[in-house]
Amino acid sequence: MTVRWSSRVPLERPVLVAAFEGWNDAANAASDAVRFLAHTTSAIELATLDAQEWLDFQAARPVVTITDGVVQTTAWPAIRFLVAPTAVSGIGRDLVLLVGPEPNLRWPAFCTEVIEVAREMGCDLAVTLGALLADVPHSRAITVTGTASDPEAVTSLGLTRSRYEGPTGIVGVLSDSFRRAGIASASLWASVPAYVATPPNPRATHALLERLASMLDVALPLRSLEIAGAAWVRQVDEVAAGDDDIARYVHELEARHDDALEDDALTETLDELREEDLPTGESLAEDFERFLRDQRDED
Repeated sequence: MTVRWSSRVPLERPVLVAAFEGWNDAANAASDAVRFLAHTTSAIELATLDAQEWLDFQAARPVVTITDGVVQTTAWPAIRFLVAPTAVSGIGRDLVLLVGPEPNLRWPAFCTEVIEVAREMGCDLAVTLGALLADVPHSRAITVTGTASDPEAVTSLGLTRSRYEGPTGIVGVLSDSFRRAGIASASLWASVPAYVATPPNPRATHALLERLASMLDVALPLRSLEIAGAAWVRQVDEVAAGDDDIARYVHELEARHDDALEDDALTETLDELREEDLPTGESLAEDFERFLRDQRDED
């Protein structure tokens, strides 16, 4: 194993919650969710995985700090396990948290390492978090879909079934590995508005954690995220109000979203949204970048 243990903490029926930066993590919503959990539960480091075994440092680069022209430190990317016992966090369930960059190398071996840690810590459930870009409006509730290790688990955990099939990231591979290893697992995915892809997205992070809390029947302190999410919506509203193309695009998404809810067919309706009727991603990105520059100038 390439696991470097920092501490050993006795746990009772812990659940593993994992998220990875990169392809599975639109607007960093999923990895931010695990970091938020780590911060609010006062989680401590449990172990790290040897980054040299799993990461390509040309893709996940180290970061240097420089003072007076001299390099002071080099911070290497890390894949970390943290632990939050109920006795410390008070949320109602022991948590083992896993967060870091999506591995670039040897995914099957990586999954084996994660499963060994989960077994050693006694995790009886593993939940992976992800976020994807979708044609959804920022002004409506973030949709969270999910998969589970078996059909009965989908029903018992109250998941809205995901219909996605196609290329996957480490989250999908890890979920399948849990199933093959006989560890119950679920995966929660937030739909992030594609025209607001720049991180952070506190509303999507809040939606993931709210759904996780409901699924695990735990109490998570999410008020600060709820406030940040409302502020985020107001900021995007301000951008949309100042640009006719964005306003038209958002209105189109809102109308189709609302119609789809009435028909109980949100996914199919959004898929019918024609790309040629919408402004390009480049023009939307330019509008948002201009807005952020203006905000910095005002500060």
